[in-house]
Amino acid sequence: MMTNDTPQGGALPSLEGRVFTDVTDDHAGDVGADTRFEYHEEPDGVVWARYAGGTVRLGHLVGTRHADRLDFRYSHVTVDGTTASGHCRSTIVQRDDGRLEFHESWEWESQPGRGTSVVREVTRS
Repeated sequence: MMTNDTPQGGALPSLEGRVFTDVTDDHAGDVGADTRFEYHEEPDGVVWARYAGGTVRLGHLVGTRHADRLDFRYSHVTVDGTTASGHCRSTIVQRDDGRLEFHESWEWESQPGRGTSVVREVTRS
């Protein structure tokens, strides 16, 4: 069974219901600052999210979490009707202000290309 305990023994919070946006300066993929991800997490470490915004009309990702690591596949359709899919591995970091951030390394599986990105939890109002 997977757990969400960090290797140091402290627990990072659940991703359930948290909303994230891309804060990467250089956008090599379809996701951008207008894309919003709403994450869900099961107690056994299964993670999924729905995302949309900017050039992404609708996307889904599904994968697993183990401690501070995410490993998932994503698939989306852009506003012009193009579909795309790929694989991403992320490290979860908790910022000093309490928000979570994912440091991501991704690679397209439906086309050539790869990159890195950072997504950050949106402050709830």
